[in-house]
Amino acid sequence: MSHQKRFDPVLLVISGAIFSILILMAFLVFSAISMIAIGLGAAVVIYQMITLQKSQASRTRRAKQFPSPFFIFLLVSPIVLGATVGFDVYHIQSSISKAILLWGLTMTFWSTLLFIPLALYSKHREMSIPQASSFPRVTIIVPAYNEEKVIERTIQAIVDTKYQDKEIILVDDGSKDKTWEIMAKYKKQAKVLQKTNGGKASAINFGLAYSTGEIIVIIDADTIIGHESLIHLVQGFSIDKNVAAVAGNIKVRNRRNWLTWCQAIEYVAGIQIVRRALDVFGAISVVPGALGSFRKNILEDIGSYHKDTLVEDFDLTLKILKTKMFIAGSTNATAYTEAPESIKSLYKQRKRWYNGNLQVFSRHSDALTNPRFGILQKFVFPYMIFSSCIMPLVSFITIGSAIYAAIFGSGLFVLEMFAIFSALQCMQVTLAVRLDNEDPRLIPYGVFLVVGFKQILDILLIVAILEHLIKKDQVWTSAERIGT
Repeated sequence: MSHQKRFDPVLLVISGAIFSILILMAFLVFSAISMIAIGLGAAVVIYQMITLQKSQASRTRRAKQFPSPFFIFLLVSPIVLGATVGFDVYHIQSSISKAILLWGLTMTFWSTLLFIPLALYSKHREMSIPQASSFPRVTIIVPAYNEEKVIERTIQAIVDTKYQDKEIILVDDGSKDKTWEIMAKYKKQAKVLQKTNGGKASAINFGLAYSTGEIIVIIDADTIIGHESLIHLVQGFSIDKNVAAVAGNIKVRNRRNWLTWCQAIEYVAGIQIVRRALDVFGAISVVPGALGSFRKNILEDIGSYHKDTLVEDFDLTLKILKTKMFIAGSTNATAYTEAPESIKSLYKQRKRWYNGNLQVFSRHSDALTNPRFGILQKFVFPYMIFSSCIMPLVSFITIGSAIYAAIFGSGLFVLEMFAIFSALQCMQVTLAVRLDNEDPRLIPYGVFLVVGFKQILDILLIVAILEHLIKKDQVWTSAERIGT
């Protein structure tokens, strides 16, 4: 039985406003030639992403090891497009700095706003998902190491979560604080296990050995899940028998300062725009450790979690996508996590994330050229490399060009471009907030995804890239727990 709901017309209005601003920008700033180039590039990418869903079912047995046409297009098209814009602007306004600035901003637009139609389609499809007809046994595993400030609220939320046939496994990974003592209080409601310290992946695998559920749910020790999140995760598996994993909707709960509010909108915008688009193809790129669910037989088939990685959730996700099974997402399966409240704590968190991502990129580099991996090779892996490794560099080139242009008499032009792209970003945030029924107070923070917070993340990512290139040894780093 379906629970079809009425599609929110405001979403279409917001989307129309986004593309209206974009068209107006192209009309005011670029010439007709550049505007056509942008439109053509957008049309090609949209067409290619839509056709990927049809081609995903086919299995290529004998194909040459070569990057996908999309990856080649991803690299070549922005350069050609940027050259077109730059040549056009240079001859009209005689400003190389402006040409470079427009090139960078065009790439930013091209790599983000094309996901909006797919996000809207994902929302439409989500509204017609039928109710789950069966509710198999679910095992919830919570790995923890020195989590005394947060672990009790996490456990209590799981105990209170609405789901009849659930098994809770708590794994203390050799903590040196009171984590074990707090866990031990829940021995009547859960299996409470203790082991010597071996890392998060090791703790999860240890818990898996004691699990009896058909569906395995992994929850971070600082995460509070929604009351009906398990029901919604299970419902995600009912969509298709080939769904191997369902990712939860992660939200920041400690919105206490500028930094945590920026992270809150980073999560909302990323999940509601980019992740929704990937969900259309059943190819979500990361099943988050904060709240992720898997078919147990799939975990056993692919070898569970890899212990020698800083981002075990990303590594496991790619292993699943390599099997050409689907990874779906549920925006109704909510989980509230604790975000770093200081730059120092953010640095520790992102250092692990970004270095870990590069580590996993290297480990799974064959996904870039091997067509037997399906949509992972055709679209997901190229996009992740592009957005993680190339766009931060483009961002700094753009910022440098903007500063140069402002110093040499084009300050008004730079302000105009900043205003236009800030408006575009805030409209995207507005769309994401509406899609997720989130707090409208997040919307003004969209400006900081253009300048401010974005540059902090880009700097941390570039540092990670440099450390990876010089092969610096990486160790696990985590943000300080606040216990809010």
